[in-house]
Amino acid sequence: MALALEARSRGAPRAGASGPLVGGAIVLAIALAAAFAPLIATHDPLAQDLLSLNQGPGAAHLLGTDHIGRDVFSRLVVGARTTLLVGIGGTLVAFLIGAALGLAALALGRVPEMIVFGFIDLVRAMPGILLALLLIVAIGAGTGPVTLALGISFAPFFAYIARASYKREAAQDYVKAAGLFGGGRLHVLALHILPNVMGGLVTQAAIILPRCIVTESVLSFLGLGSSPDAPTWGRMVSDASRYIELAPHAILAPVLALIALTVSLLLVGDALRKTLDPLRRARSEPVREDIL
Repeated sequence: MALALEARSRGAPRAGASGPLVGGAIVLAIALAAAFAPLIATHDPLAQDLLSLNQGPGAAHLLGTDHIGRDVFSRLVVGARTTLLVGIGGTLVAFLIGAALGLAALALGRVPEMIVFGFIDLVRAMPGILLALLLIVAIGAGTGPVTLALGISFAPFFAYIARASYKREAAQDYVKAAGLFGGGRLHVLALHILPNVMGGLVTQAAIILPRCIVTESVLSFLGLGSSPDAPTWGRMVSDASRYIELAPHAILAPVLALIALTVSLLLVGDALRKTLDPLRRARSEPVREDIL
């Protein structure tokens, strides 16, 4: 028993620790493929070959072709760039809108907090995909509008985390002392509170990112995502779903890629949450006992 406690106190690897590592490796591989997509793609993702319709995987086409002869592998690699850019962009917009507005309203007083969070509650009351659909219909389709729609849809999640973290830190003695020494509300927020709430906001970003990617894929599947000529995983699924019996490989490739990416991001986000959450980390720390 003493040896077990000693090994645990020295940070012995635990069961399930390989999950985030595998997930991080998958995310890194997909990110690198998206970054170097023009070099990795073996064909023009928009080029049509009417003599090779719904062709299975082979030497000429690694993952086969779709219903109009486009190379599935090239479209998958190039589509990863669009999918990741829109997902990351939507997460950043949500982070900036939700966290910045939430923290600023909390620091400015009760009335701004009621106004801002009243509007955020209205946004949160509507389902995310439905809200994104309404925004895209209002401002138009395309990469920019989709990114903005995703950001507005997921901003309330960051606002709620910001409010909970702010109230927790504002009750601490060091924040009260900073106010007694003449620090203004925004000064105390920027200098003392913000560094201590960033961990929770970053963790929330890791959780929201896969949700943004899935929502973008759903919008692309419905034809409301990026421009029609831009290959995205959601549009690949939509196009291939009508020919699933003739070319199942054309729909399996984007579906499996989407599953691998989102599950990997969730594993990385969960590991990040456990790392950045001080209360959880304190509870998981082993208690060293001196055994005589």
